[in-house]
Amino acid sequence: MKSPGNKPRAGAVRKGRKGPQVGSGGQGRQALEGKKPTPKAVDRPYHPAGKRKAAADRFEAAGGRKKQTPDGAAPQRPQARRSPKSSDESEMVTGRNSVLEALRAKIPVTTLYMAARIEFDDRVKEILQIATSRGVPILEVMRPELDRLAGFDSVHQGVALKVPPYEYAHPIELLEKVVSRGQVPLFVALDGITDPRNLGAIIRSVAAFGGQGVIVPQRRSVGLTASAWKTSAGAAARTPVAMAANLTQTIKAFKAQGVFVLGLDGEGDVSLPQLALAREPVLVVVGSEGKGLSRLVTENCDAVVSIPISSTTESLNAGIAASVTLYEISKLRAAAKRK
Repeated sequence: MKSPGNKPRAGAVRKGRKGPQVGSGGQGRQALEGKKPTPKAVDRPYHPAGKRKAAADRFEAAGGRKKQTPDGAAPQRPQARRSPKSSDESEMVTGRNSVLEALRAKIPVTTLYMAARIEFDDRVKEILQIATSRGVPILEVMRPELDRLAGFDSVHQGVALKVPPYEYAHPIELLEKVVSRGQVPLFVALDGITDPRNLGAIIRSVAAFGGQGVIVPQRRSVGLTASAWKTSAGAAARTPVAMAANLTQTIKAFKAQGVFVLGLDGEGDVSLPQLALAREPVLVVVGSEGKGLSRLVTENCDAVVSIPISSTTESLNAGIAASVTLYEISKLRAAAKRK
């Protein structure tokens, strides 16, 4: 049936038309052909068995020594932010307890601000004593000015510290410095960790178990703030922190230098007590407590390591997981030296 005007109704099927039908051009035949054999697990680069084989091949070929790229050229260094962009990145530590703890932890500070006619107590007296002994400039300001410096809705209690932005090291330069001293590299990299207390705890563990540095990404990660410095209990003054513009590229650069990359994940295919690579140059990558390691970082790890825990505990805090791993690596290295 046709609509008025002899136009076919929308969606109607024409009948009675004869002639050759349009073919698929042979595309349907390809779907009927058999697929190629499935590669073995060791031949698949993203399979855990393939990663173990690749790590073993690198270990046998390099013996832990410094490697170069296949064309013989030195590996390209990933760019990193070496110094702060501007003085606007300075941080203010406010409150009597926080300021006193920051000074006790020997955090680098620029200026101590104190409100005019401040009421003195034991904390204020100790703040003045430490600041004077360290040669920190002390400025007396009116409370409205201190309110502006401390920021909106900040409880400063009449005192505030200006903390300069941290100057990060370059990851590859840090690695080369460790190798030049004849040490076996042991570094920890953070992947998506945003809690400064976790960073401070990791820095403290790295210093305690013989590590030489911590690497933080430039994006989506915590930096070395005053809170992280306080949590490190002074270890940040001895353990350098490097900033990577791109964590994945930095991991690849470390691997090109003969460093084995170990990712921490609760569902890893290698148990920590059975870790054979602990005696070699190692970069341990710690993921966030919720999301874990990112996909690209996981794909570039030589092994994904899990920590055996009780079934009653869901997961470990990132700082605790890093501490347990570093302790186990230091124990395996000490046992290897005694042999």
